[in-house]
Amino acid sequence: MKQPTKAIIAAAGFGTRFLPQTKAMPKEMMPIIDKPIIQYVVEELVDAGIKDIIIVGSSNKRSIEDHFDVPSEELLANLRAGGEKKKKYIDEIEAVSNLANFIYIRQKGPYGNATPLACASHLIGKDESFIYAFADDFIMASPSRFKQMIATADQYDGGVFSCKSVVSDGEYDRYGIVAGENVADGVIKMSRVIEKPGKENAPSNLATVSSYLLGGEFFEYLERAKNKYNGDGEFTLQPIVQQMIDDNHTFYACEIQNGTYYDTGDKLEYLKTVIDFGLNHPDFGDELTNFLRSRV
Repeated sequence: MKQPTKAIIAAAGFGTRFLPQTKAMPKEMMPIIDKPIIQYVVEELVDAGIKDIIIVGSSNKRSIEDHFDVPSEELLANLRAGGEKKKKYIDEIEAVSNLANFIYIRQKGPYGNATPLACASHLIGKDESFIYAFADDFIMASPSRFKQMIATADQYDGGVFSCKSVVSDGEYDRYGIVAGENVADGVIKMSRVIEKPGKENAPSNLATVSSYLLGGEFFEYLERAKNKYNGDGEFTLQPIVQQMIDDNHTFYACEIQNGTYYDTGDKLEYLKTVIDFGLNHPDFGDELTNFLRSRV
C-alpha cells in the first residue's frame, strides 16, 4: 500500500448533544484550550505526511472553512497594532492556513459513516491509499496513531483500522469490534468486524475507533453497497470492509500504543479532554492542578 497523501474528515454532524452551543458553532470548532478540536486531527494528519485534506461537512460548517483560510486583513491589522508581543499570534494563524491543501464538500446521502466517503470518492484515485478520520475524536499517542497505522500498512500490506481495548461493557454497544489472527503484539489480521455487537455477540475486546487507512479499491465496494442500500438502518463502512475481507482483501486492526483516546462528542468526555489538556499545559498546568485539588 502506497504512502497516503490524502485524508477525508467527516464533519457533517449537528452536535445535538451540545445544543444550544452548537446551534451557530460546529461542534468540531469547540475549543480544547486554544485550538478547535478539528485542528488537533488536522495537525496529526499533516505530521504523518498528509498533504490534501477533504472535509465533508454541511451548511452550518462555514466557520471550519474560515478557520483554515488565510487570516483576514482586519485581524492582521489588529495584531500588528499590538506590536512585538502579538507577533506570535500572526505566525500561529498564518501557519494554520498553510497546514495542508483543504477541500470542502457538502455531505449528501443517508445517515451513516460510509456517506462522507461516498461524497468524496471522486477525489481519490484507484491506486491511492487514504486516511478516513472523524473531526470530534482523536488519539494522542507517541508516535501518532496515523504514523502507527501507516507503519502497520507498510509492514503487512493491507488496510488498517485504529483500535483500542474495550474498558467498559457499554463500549461493545458503541464501537465496531474485530476478530482475527494475532500477527504481532497489538496487531490482528482481521477476519470479522461487527458494528456495535453488544458484549454477548462481541468476537473480541478490541474496538475500532477514530480512523481508518484504506486503499482506493474500497470505493468499488462502496459503490456496490450504495446501489444496494434500501434505507434500512445506517449506511456504514464496516459491512463494506467485511465484504472485502470475504473477497480476500487484507485488513489489520492496530491497537494504538502509548496513546489516550479522546471522544469529544460527549459532554462529560469533552470536559475530561479539556481538563487533561489543561493539566498538561506548560503555562498553567500546575496552577490548574492546585485549583482542582482545592475543589475536590
